[in-house]
Amino acid sequence: MVFKRLLGSLGVGGPTVDTVLDPGAARPGGTLSGRVHLVGGTADHDVEHVALELVARVEAEHREHGDGAETDGEGVVVFDRHTVGGAFRLAAGEETSLPFAVTLPWETPATELHGQPLGIVLGVRTELAVAGARDRGDLDPLAVAPLPAQEAVLEALGGLGFGFRSADLEYGRIGGTGQRLPFYQEIELTPPPRYAHQVDEIELTFLAVPGALEVVLEADKRGGPFSDGHGGHGGHDALSRFTVPHEGPAGPQDWTSLVDGWIQELVEHRASYGSHAVYGHESGVGAAVLAGAAGIAGGMVAAEVVDEVGDFFEGDSDDGED
Repeated sequence: MVFKRLLGSLGVGGPTVDTVLDPGAARPGGTLSGRVHLVGGTADHDVEHVALELVARVEAEHREHGDGAETDGEGVVVFDRHTVGGAFRLAAGEETSLPFAVTLPWETPATELHGQPLGIVLGVRTELAVAGARDRGDLDPLAVAPLPAQEAVLEALGGLGFGFRSADLEYGRIGGTGQRLPFYQEIELTPPPRYAHQVDEIELTFLAVPGALEVVLEADKRGGPFSDGHGGHGGHDALSRFTVPHEGPAGPQDWTSLVDGWIQELVEHRASYGSHAVYGHESGVGAAVLAGAAGIAGGMVAAEVVDEVGDFFEGDSDDGED
C-alpha cells in the first residue's frame, strides 16, 4: 500500500512524492530498496534533498517531560535516516524517480514470522526539502522478516510447546547488553505444561550485531518492562542472556536442545537465586563483540518520539492516503 500526499508546507501546487518499496520483507542488517517518485508542481522548485526515515511505533512508558510530568502511551521513534537524493531542480510537471538501497540496522525488529504479522509496526517516511521548507509527506509500511537464527530460536520454542501471546516495542534499554537502538522488541510467550507451575510467561528479546545474535530471556515479568524507562534494568525478574553466531554454535545444529537448555537454566536460576537473578552465557562469541557494537555510531540518529502520530498506520485521515 502506497501513501500519496500533497506537500502541505509547500502549498497547493507543490511537488508530490510517492515512495515505493521493492516487494518482499527485508531482514535486519540487510538491504531495503525501492524508488522515490517525484512529480513537479505548478512551478519549478529547487529540491535540497530527499531523505528516508525509518520509524517505529513504540510503547513509551514513564517518559519525563521538561515540566517534570510523566506520560504513558504510544509514540513514534525515528531510528535511522538516509539521504537518497541531493540538490537538483524539479521543473513544473516533471516526473523523476530516485532509486535507493539502504542498509537496515541489525537490531531492526521483525514484523512477521512466515508471513504472519507479529503486531509490530514499522514504516519508511519520506522527507522532501524544497527551498527551506521540509515536509514528511509519504509514509509506507515496512515489513521485516527475522534473521535465520532468530527464526530458528522461535521455531525451537514453538517445538517445545511455548505459545505466542503478543509482541511490542518498548522504549528504553536493557542494561548490560550491547543494545544500540532506543527501544527493544519484546515477544511474550506462554509456557508449556512442563514449566507452567514455575513461570507465568517468558519474554524474549533479540539483539543482533554483524557477527552474533544476543538472546535475552526473562521469566515472570510482573513488575514492569526490562527497562525502568530511565536507561537501566528494573530488576523485577530473572533475566538471562545467551550469545550465538548467526550460523549457530559450531558443530551439528540442534536448536531445540540448545534453546531448551537456555530455558532450563533460566528457570533453575530463578528458583535458586530468587526473582532478581541476572546472569549471562556466551556460546561461541565473546561478550566484547556485542559490547563493542554499542559504541559504533553507524549513522544512527538521535531518538525522536512524536506523540501526535499515535495512530500510525491506523487510518489517520490526515495522511491523505490513496
